[in-house]
Amino acid sequence: MSGSVDAVTPGIAGGLEVRVVARRGGFVLDAELQVPAGEVVALMGPSGAGKSTLLGVLAGLTAFDEGAVRLHGRTLDDGPGRRTPPSARGVVLLGQDPRLFPHLTALENVAFGLRVRGASKVDADAGAADWLRRVGLHDHGGRRPAKLSGGQQQRVALARALATAPAAILLDEPLTSLDTETAGDVRALLHRQLAETGTTAIVATHDAVDAVALASRLVVLEAGRVTQSGPVRDVLATPATRFAAAVAGLNRVVGRVDAATWRAGGLVLPVTEAAASLVPAGELAAVFGPAEVRIIDTPAGRPAEWAARVVRLEQTPAGVRVRTADPDVAVDLPASRAAGWEPGTTLTLAVDPAAVRFFVV
Repeated sequence: MSGSVDAVTPGIAGGLEVRVVARRGGFVLDAELQVPAGEVVALMGPSGAGKSTLLGVLAGLTAFDEGAVRLHGRTLDDGPGRRTPPSARGVVLLGQDPRLFPHLTALENVAFGLRVRGASKVDADAGAADWLRRVGLHDHGGRRPAKLSGGQQQRVALARALATAPAAILLDEPLTSLDTETAGDVRALLHRQLAETGTTAIVATHDAVDAVALASRLVVLEAGRVTQSGPVRDVLATPATRFAAAVAGLNRVVGRVDAATWRAGGLVLPVTEAAASLVPAGELAAVFGPAEVRIIDTPAGRPAEWAARVVRLEQTPAGVRVRTADPDVAVDLPASRAAGWEPGTTLTLAVDPAAVRFFVV
């Protein structure tokens, strides 16, 4: 992002608009983000990219140096000038830790937010009971957090957050600490309740399943800057960076085009006329799936065959993902096929050129 960030450019009506610079030692968050009212946006990035810092800015918990935050047409912050305290923003931040009050029951935890906002005890308890029903815990209202599972605690936290009808909800890795089955249940609940309430939301996550299941748009944040943004399907289909490609489960290798041939390390591919027209001479990114790569036991010297060095092995639900170097390419195959391989093992790989898509870097 370049230029002045003293104000948010007027754009969407009734949504969340952010354009901020926050400096923390050697790290700089310099990001612009727009979330239309009622939309759910997934925020993804490697560890240390600035996701939690950005959410902290939106929640009013983290100061920033330049820029502004606007929600539903109301300016919440404009740098060192106007600062709206967290309690007056209408924004709820929900993280991995549900942060339930241990001395209160599930019903009392949900009712607490309603009481703070002026509801009578009778109305707050009735509202809390309704929300516990909506999250599938209608018969758990009398239990304290210590008597609830991790997934149940997260459901109570979600009920408490949504019961107050926030203008926006920020979810910071809310499913990370849950097992796969429980996370799937809570994810489905999140999708249903965010859709039913029409709540503007940002979901910071490391899991592409969260983006696919919950969000309509995906924003990729790397080293404090937005590197790609768009509909979830488009970003995952055409990743602009290696991180985005890894999230999408794809290989993305940058190579150079010369005389209708693309080359990256030992991998050489023919370039179609359409791809060559993108960049007649220069860099193109080749994108293809790990399942499209084959191991060749007897090299034949054909095009799209190359020698690769094993860097590491990773477990996948279906077997093993082999990470190789020169260039950096992942290969998916059954676990039995990789028996005996270790870092440094040399393999011959091949990919069908027809399975490769080229994009401008």
